[in-house]
Amino acid sequence: MRSSRVEELITIGALARASGLTASALRFYADCGLLTPAEVDAATGYRYYTPSQCERAVLIRRLRGIDLSLEAITEVLSAGPDRAERLLDAHVAELARRAKAAARVAAQVKRALGAGRGVAVPAAELARAIAQVGTAAASDDSALVLTGVLVEAEATALTLTATDRYRLSTRTVPLRDGGDEWSAVVAVAPLAALRPWLESIDEVVLTPRASGIALASGDTEHRCAGIEEPFPDYRAVLDGLAAVRTRVLVARAALLDLLETAADDSVVCAVDESGLALSGAVTATRLPAAVTGAPMRLAFRSTVLRPAVASAIGPDLMVDLAASDQPVVVRSATDGDLTTLVMPTSIPSTEDHDR
Repeated sequence: MRSSRVEELITIGALARASGLTASALRFYADCGLLTPAEVDAATGYRYYTPSQCERAVLIRRLRGIDLSLEAITEVLSAGPDRAERLLDAHVAELARRAKAAARVAAQVKRALGAGRGVAVPAAELARAIAQVGTAAASDDSALVLTGVLVEAEATALTLTATDRYRLSTRTVPLRDGGDEWSAVVAVAPLAALRPWLESIDEVVLTPRASGIALASGDTEHRCAGIEEPFPDYRAVLDGLAAVRTRVLVARAALLDLLETAADDSVVCAVDESGLALSGAVTATRLPAAVTGAPMRLAFRSTVLRPAVASAIGPDLMVDLAASDQPVVVRSATDGDLTTLVMPTSIPSTEDHDR
């Protein structure tokens, strides 16, 4: 007969049921010193444990479930709370890094095997491109295709382009691994709605679908509906731009502030060697600017020029002028990859102002 102390012990089978581990796993952990039985019957070899050892067994099962090595489990269980927390945080960070690397490799292999025509891009860069280009899309559906964004996948980059006929914005985002060439026009609203999600992830894969595109990261996939109309030939517009006669480098924030407070929707910009003068219906303000080339005077609708300035990034704008009736090219001086064309309007006459 076993002593009263032995009567308080539980068998390996009971511990297995209580902890969710198998008996063979418990024997393995006993043999490696991770969970030693409280008592082993010398005659039968039966292993007995105390009920309090069930908590340690459960911890071992959970730690093995997140791929912690036996050595690391021993270190975590023997450490104080602060050190155990640091060890676990480091392990989870490594798991996240490996998961991202695995997802990237899987995407590469799927593309190599022809499992998809997806292209991988940095998600945050794509979110910024959507914000910068999307404002140039039309807000009404009189020409449905102009309410969309043209998404073009090429050998090394993804290009986003939008235009409402008065503005045209185009921006490229580098691909991480290359991919097939394809294009699709997608509605701007659902694409813009994905920006918070894109800003929260590292990489996104875009794949053309029967109608529109899919954007995927891990197990999450979003669909953006397509627009089945031909997009305007914006490259012909860019290639057909007249030669630049005047280049202006101006502080973006100062110009934007003036446009936000413009007294009239029509503003006139006059540039010469002394800077840039911006006038509305009543007031005129001069901004410091570096001007290269001939003096020029142009008029714009502020509701057209303002979004082009607001969507640019960096502290400075580079503005290329060809003539008072030709598209103006607005670029971020620190990010020449973003290009926006703004159409000027006819210059209001003095008589118009006096009426």
